[in-house]
Amino acid sequence: MTLPGGQRPVAPQYLTLRDRIAEGIETGKMAPGARLPSERQLQTDSGAARGTIREALFQLEAEGLIYRRDRSGWYVSPPPITYDPTRWAGFMSYVAEQGRSPATVTLSKDEVPAAPAVADIFRVAPGTRLYVISRRRSIDARPVLVERIIVDPKLAPGLFEHSLEGSLTQVLTERYKLSVARNRVSMRPCALVKNAADQLGVKTGTPGLEVVRTSFDAAGRVVEYDWEYWRHDAIRIHVDLNVG
Repeated sequence: MTLPGGQRPVAPQYLTLRDRIAEGIETGKMAPGARLPSERQLQTDSGAARGTIREALFQLEAEGLIYRRDRSGWYVSPPPITYDPTRWAGFMSYVAEQGRSPATVTLSKDEVPAAPAVADIFRVAPGTRLYVISRRRSIDARPVLVERIIVDPKLAPGLFEHSLEGSLTQVLTERYKLSVARNRVSMRPCALVKNAADQLGVKTGTPGLEVVRTSFDAAGRVVEYDWEYWRHDAIRIHVDLNVG
């Protein structure tokens, strides 16, 4: 667009700064995991106001190019992991397949009465006891998601006797001979609520991705119901389907 008199519009100052930092990331001058200069240093170097600096950083964060470590500063985001929701492949497997290092920490495990909405998903009576597992998962030592998994004890009795620090998919497959024939997956962008944000070491309201997956076996039974909150910059959704 050209203004009257042949002049071109001047880009807002925060976008100019955003472009300069993004170029450094895209050209490899700033490697994944590298710490950005402090906001004060960026202010000194650019002469921009503190609010302008933050606008540029928030824009880069929304694009997934940088992320914040609470009380530590801003860092260049690592490459996202590719996730195919059509596969019943465990986190540990598909992360390792992509040459990255996965890890899991079990935050809690309990047997609780099913609320009506959950009971409807599992086709059981409200109040039926179900296993609930909460875990935090990391890639290359960086926490990227927290999840809440629900499993019917009738399909996997004694599940808590097995280690849940690795692949739950592997446990269900090898120990209980369960297999998945169909996945129903819903995803939506979200702002990470306090509990999820605290577990991931980020500020409340940080951009995230909510993934809800219901996995069914060939008989239509729910093998697991998984509710995940991801850092939005840590995941890239990839689906390859034949279409009619």
